[in-house]
Amino acid sequence: MLKLSDILVAHKEVESFDTLLPLVQEIARSGERFFRMDVTPPYPDTPADWEDRLEAAFSGLIR
Repeated sequence: MLKLSDILVAHKEVESFDTLLPLVQEIARSGERFFRMDVTPPYPDTPADWEDRLEAAFSGLIR
């Protein structure tokens, strides 16, 4: 299971929510099947609907 906190710890170079989205997509395409959002992204540009947007990126709804 992929956890958001694991992504944030492993990829400290990510500095914005907009940069996080394609990373989540890339990781999902590598074969991860489950995604848990266990923390809120710590970026100033994190939108109110961040959970929906990350879920869409993970499930491939954003192209």
